[in-house]
Amino acid sequence: MVSEKLTKTLPAIFFTQESGNEPVRDWLLSLSEEDRRIVGHDIRDLEFSWPIGLPLCKSLGHGLWEVRSALTNRKIGRVIFCNHDGTALLLHSFIKKTQKIPKQDLDLP
Repeated sequence: MVSEKLTKTLPAIFFTQESGNEPVRDWLLSLSEEDRRIVGHDIRDLEFSWPIGLPLCKSLGHGLWEVRSALTNRKIGRVIFCNHDGTALLLHSFIKKTQKIPKQDLDLP
């Protein structure tokens, strides 16, 4: 049996603001350990399975995509990213509370 070496087709990195803050990493650290694990697995699936569509990833238009995570206690997490030079740049994240993504979550600074 031949051992396959898995390679990331779209490695993910955290966007870093000029202040040094990493909004997605900060959000992840605010989640429970179980929810962090769920989001981490979903981002890993993105990295190794890109291009990938629903139910994990969905295009939001204008070069933005979302990773869709079903968290504990019926919460829904979203991580917004763009494909920047072959890298998933993790830009923004939130717990989804409405059916439609709020405009302020798409109008990134």
